[in-house]
Amino acid sequence: MESTVSQKLEALLNLQKLDSRLDAIFKVRGALPEEVQDLEDEIVGYETRLDKFKNDLNSLEDDIKTYKENIKESEKLIKKYQEQQMNVRNNREYDAITKELELQDLEIQVSKKKIGEAQSRIESKNTDVDALKEILSERQKDLDSKKGELDTIVSESENDQSKLEADREKATKKIEDRLLKSYNKIRDNAKNGLAVVMVKRGACGGCFNIVPPQRQADIREKKKLIVCEHCGRIFAGVEDEVEEEPVKKKRSSRS
Repeated sequence: MESTVSQKLEALLNLQKLDSRLDAIFKVRGALPEEVQDLEDEIVGYETRLDKFKNDLNSLEDDIKTYKENIKESEKLIKKYQEQQMNVRNNREYDAITKELELQDLEIQVSKKKIGEAQSRIESKNTDVDALKEILSERQKDLDSKKGELDTIVSESENDQSKLEADREKATKKIEDRLLKSYNKIRDNAKNGLAVVMVKRGACGGCFNIVPPQRQADIREKKKLIVCEHCGRIFAGVEDEVEEEPVKKKRSSRS
């Protein structure tokens, strides 16, 4: 059975009340969830940089190992050529072996230079790693502190939040999909999260612009869904002002 406009408005207003109570819970948490997320992302970034440093250091250590092996190989060749040089038969062979000796000696010098450069880069990267670890330690302390603060706040409101979310789930099932989508869209665009409001003191309860008397009369009838022409919020009804009776002045009796 299709709901009447009045029932639709009542269901929307009930959903708005539940959402407003949930908003109040999240407001107490403030920016802590975002701050925790930002710190977690920052720490992941630092850990990624540390991993890169470690890979670079391992690569440099492997390079040093290779250069040392090259030096040993060149030293073996030098010893071999020196033995051959003792048994040369002519100047041409002597010159050829001499060039090979010079070449291997040059290879040793180049390898030693590259080892020195690699060791210098290792020292520099180790300094960067130490500085990064210090920053990471500080950020981790900040994260632990903020997570502890957030967990305390969440635990205090966890039961209320769970109940409200369960009630909200039930409330949404009473609203047709098209109307629910419109409601969510208005809520997303509203700074205070209000999509359904009452007319209070002749003005919209969301943007506080004046609602003309004739429009207020239409809203009271609840025969159709009416939205604020200024902010687009849905009007659920009109709150009547309770007029206080003026205090009657007592007549002072003549003496």
